[in-house]
This record gives sequence, C-alpha cells and structure tokens, in this order.
Amino acid sequence: MTTTLLRTAAELHARVRAGRRAVVMTMGALHEGHATLIRTARDIAGPDGEVVVTVFVNPLQFGKGEDLDRYPRTLEADLKIAEQAGADAVFAPAVDEVYPGGEPQVRITAGPMGERLEGGSRPGHFDGMLTVVAKLLHLTRPDVALYGQKDAQQLALIRRMVRDLNFGVEIVGVPTVREEDGLALSSRNRYLSTEERRTALALSQALFAGRDRHAAQEALRARAREVPATRARAEALSAIGESRAAADAHAVAKAVPGAAAAVRAAARLVLDEAVRLDPPLELDYLALVDPSDFTEITDHEDDFTGEAVLAVAARVGTTRLIDNIPLTFGAAS
Repeated sequence: MTTTLLRTAAELHARVRAGRRAVVMTMGALHEGHATLIRTARDIAGPDGEVVVTVFVNPLQFGKGEDLDRYPRTLEADLKIAEQAGADAVFAPAVDEVYPGGEPQVRITAGPMGERLEGGSRPGHFDGMLTVVAKLLHLTRPDVALYGQKDAQQLALIRRMVRDLNFGVEIVGVPTVREEDGLALSSRNRYLSTEERRTALALSQALFAGRDRHAAQEALRARAREVPATRARAEALSAIGESRAAADAHAVAKAVPGAAAAVRAAARLVLDEAVRLDPPLELDYLALVDPSDFTEITDHEDDFTGEAVLAVAARVGTTRLIDNIPLTFGAAS
C-alpha cells in the first residue's frame, strides 16, 4: 500500500469513497501509539474503506510559554509509519488551510468540563482542541474517528461535543499504549534525558499502585459479600483461616466502594517518593474522577459505583507528561 500525502481539503474531497472512512487525528511525531490507532482504524474501515491520518500542529492548543515552536515536525517519518500501519492517506494541511481567515473568531467552548484538571492547568487548551477537532471533522468527513484513551479528558470532551452538537460521526477510544517499562507513549517522551525518564516512570508506577490497591479491596469486598450477615461473615471467614479478612470484614462492609481514599493514597505514596528524586518530579495533579464529566470522586461518596479514571499530570525537567488508568468501582453486587 502506498500512502498518499494530501495538503488541501479539495484534494481530500476529490478522492472516490467506497466504504467507510476512518480518521485518526494527530499532531505528528508519530509513534507506536499512533500506529495502534491507525491499525485499529484499518480494521474498522475494512478492506473497502479508507483510513485518513491528519497531521496538524494546532496553534490554538498551545498556551503562553508552551512548546509550540519546539514541538517536533517529522512529516517524512510520519508518512512511513502511517503507511506501515495501513493508512490510505495523510492529510497534512498548512495553518492557513485550516484557518484561512487567521485565528477563528468563533470557537467551540469546552464548558465546565474543560476547566477541570488539564483545563485548569492549561487555560483555553480544550477550547482550541475542540475547535480544531470540529474543523477537521468537517474537512475530512469521516464515518468514524479514533482517539487514544491516554488523553482521557480530551476523549471525553470530544464525545460530549459530538453528542451535544449532533455531529454525525462515531467516536472510538483506543487503549493507551505503553513502553516495556510502563511509560505511556507520547511524542514528548523524546524530550526526556535518561535521568528524567527514570523519574517520569513514577507516573505509571503511581497509577499501577492505585490500581493494585483498588483490585485488592474489590477482591476483599467480594469475599466478604459471600457471607450475608456482618457477624456471621467475620466468624465464617475466621473459621476458614481468613484471619485478616475476618478482621477487616466489618470495615469492608462499611467502606466506600473501591475505597477512593486508599486508591489515591497508594498512588500518592509513589509520587511523594518521586518528588525526592534527582531530577525531581513536580506534581501538577493526582485525581480520581468520574469520566462522564471529570468531577472528583470524593472520599465521602459512599454510594459511588461505576467507571472512574485515576489521572496524573506532572513535570520532569521542562517536559510535562500526563497519564491515566480506568477503574471500575463496585463491579460485583
């Protein structure tokens, strides 16, 4: 397969379409995470469909002091990766193709969800992101668009925009791709020195610690639920040698489903240790949120069940990194 490079929307619109068009939006500097998105798009589009990868470094997404100028531009390498992953075309427009009248005066506003977490740290970022996504959806006219779950808040906002504004496109989230040491793949990883990368591993390690604590608590709750009455539960667990479970049975019965505080504490412990490394980790936020609106799940929400996202953002040296992991609270009843 030869991947065609397109520079204008007119070139893209002139292509003959047979099956479904699947679009993967990127800012370039493609890596295995992007390749996974493209391969997934290929599977969805099928042999008769078309996969289009957009490469556009959107200036609206970069705030004052952020890395627009030094953001990597590697179009030739991007074309090779896109081709190997199964893309039919790469749409790499110039800024004046996307914004022909200069910076747009009318933009998409992310609303309250866009002001939380990443939006609080990077004011205006999500307005710029949604504006360019809306533009690229109109320019590429896909049946389905794919985005990585590593940018969980971005994915949630795109889904909300598509639903609220009646975009006729299916949105698919693709799980985060990680390197062998656990670090989430990101174009910004290339900025890290060997020492900085070692410190940056604390992000994924913190998330895994929170996930493991959550899994242990859910398993304990499941064992405790096997005996109906609180007193009988403790006696039965003790009788079968589950002394620790017996001791904890009453506490488990009263605990917050998934114990949000303990999940956060397990992750925080790893991050607190990373603050003392050389170079140190500078934590921006650690949050356990409801993925529908990215509001914080508090320790007092004793009736919370369902999906959650444990998210972290931090800076190592001059590089800011984000990561997250999904959790399910109270999966068993």
